[in-house]
Amino acid sequence: MPGETVTGGSGGTGTGGSAGTGTGGSAGTGTGTGTRSFTGTGTRCSAGTGTGTRCSADTGTSWGLVRDHEADGAAPPRVVVLGASGFLGSAVAAMLARRHLRLRLVARRPSAVPAGAVADVEVCEADLTDTASLAAVVGDVDAIVHLVCHRSGARAWRTDDDPLGEWVNVGMVHALVDILRAAPGTRRPACVFAGSASQVGLTARDRVDGTEEDHPASGYDRHKALAERALLDATREGVLRAVSLRLPTVYGESRTPTAADGGVVTAMVRRALAGEPLTVWRDGTIGRDLLHVDDAARALVTGLDRVGELAGRHWVVGTGRMTTLGDLFRTVARLTAETTGRPPVPVVTVEPPDHATPVDFHSFTVDATAFHRATAWAPRVPLHVGLSRTVSALARGGGTGEDGPSLLSGADGAESRGGSDKAGRSG
Repeated sequence: MPGETVTGGSGGTGTGGSAGTGTGGSAGTGTGTGTRSFTGTGTRCSAGTGTGTRCSADTGTSWGLVRDHEADGAAPPRVVVLGASGFLGSAVAAMLARRHLRLRLVARRPSAVPAGAVADVEVCEADLTDTASLAAVVGDVDAIVHLVCHRSGARAWRTDDDPLGEWVNVGMVHALVDILRAAPGTRRPACVFAGSASQVGLTARDRVDGTEEDHPASGYDRHKALAERALLDATREGVLRAVSLRLPTVYGESRTPTAADGGVVTAMVRRALAGEPLTVWRDGTIGRDLLHVDDAARALVTGLDRVGELAGRHWVVGTGRMTTLGDLFRTVARLTAETTGRPPVPVVTVEPPDHATPVDFHSFTVDATAFHRATAWAPRVPLHVGLSRTVSALARGGGTGEDGPSLLSGADGAESRGGSDKAGRSG
């Protein structure tokens, strides 16, 4: 699955990130009521208007960090979302904001305080490629939702040609682990990482359940696998408690203008609204598992809720239903026509570009039985409902994402920094 650098999404390979010069520190130096600033020059934070009440995390094996319960005398847990302004990041932030906790939303661009927030919300702009800025926003937290990734152009994410990708996707995870390892005390924060279902690579079967041996076939998937391994190794070391949730193609309507989805569904809807033909590679029989962004966000929040049972391994998440790209594009054309009153745009087949790889033509779906049994999570948004909502939102002018040239990417929803090949997750 392709990517791009995002500060609140979950997957992809962007075209760059800018290194900051923050000098770190997690001590707040409030400049007024409701405002908190850090000493890192690349980090700026301000508090929101949430009215969170007091609660605390469980201390047992099943650490219900974000469960909505109260405990007298204990401060609410602090949760940080890295990449909170992205497509998936903004959806996760909206769900967590309804919980009684202290919520820190971190991204390269400003994040909106979710409407109706109950949590005490703190919004931070930070260059997370700068280690000091990263330390400033994670040094005092109880839980981390890691949704940052770097996605570059359609060719680079497949071939490892982007020199910045490995630092953002892998090096930043190692920096995070080093920061937490060096932290004083015995705090072991929870960490939920948005992996990608395509990390498994080419498989002999078209239904993956997480038990397969990984053979990642693109640079992006190799980066995801290395980052996941670093977090799970750190879990065994006792540095943190990490859960990796491998997501399939994530789609849906964006919540804010800054949280545009650059994935294949949004790209095709935008083309259909513009009256342009929808182009599909070869005969359109390549299949993908399509997960609505609300269901993906709920899976990530569930990962925090059940970190005690889930930590130390990866889990695959999906709908278990495969949709061919030809059928998907024809449905998009029909729904768009119903919305606009114009005839459906044609769906035409084209030859794939030279940079296409075998994994682009590999159909698969996700068997999330293990995750469902452990957590009772299940997808709730049917595909036709999710597509209708996406078309309606884009027709109204919402979710103005970029047009992603890759038609096959599996979006894991991460917020990207740069790059235009947004066929996947939050970005």
